[in-house]
Amino acid sequence: MIRYLLDTNIFIQAKNLHYGFDFCPAFWDWLVDRNAAGQVASIEKVGDELLAQADQVSEWAAERGKGFFLPPDDTILPALSRVSVWATAQRYEPAAIAGFLQVADYWLVAHALAHGCAVVTHEVPAETVRKIKIPNACVGLGVTCVSPYQMLRRERARFVLGAAGGGP
Repeated sequence: MIRYLLDTNIFIQAKNLHYGFDFCPAFWDWLVDRNAAGQVASIEKVGDELLAQADQVSEWAAERGKGFFLPPDDTILPALSRVSVWATAQRYEPAAIAGFLQVADYWLVAHALAHGCAVVTHEVPAETVRKIKIPNACVGLGVTCVSPYQMLRRERARFVLGAAGGGP
């Protein structure tokens, strides 16, 4: 079983675009269900970023707590070091490296590396020296990185309207 760790942008874009709480609650229910099964989670630093949104997604995140947004454990420290060493060995600008090491992305990749998880993000790889993209870091460190749509297809998620679904 693959365990998925979700990036901040998964939650924000889901709320704002494809899986709004008002018209696709099944997506959010699926996340909770898959979390209970030990398959989908995120990390504390992502939870902190969501809480800072002060909106419906921050309320959702607050309700999930540490069961969904995992705190760092002892296995994360060596992985943080590996991610940091990788980042500084690349050709990124110093500001890009400093920025990466200060945000949840760094912790997300390290958590995935430490626990053999796949990272789920909307980011796409980019050949730039100005920003370290999650997929680039994942490739460089041998961590699986997928889009949310790849995750949903692999896991055969189904968001089907029930009898009460308001069709035409």
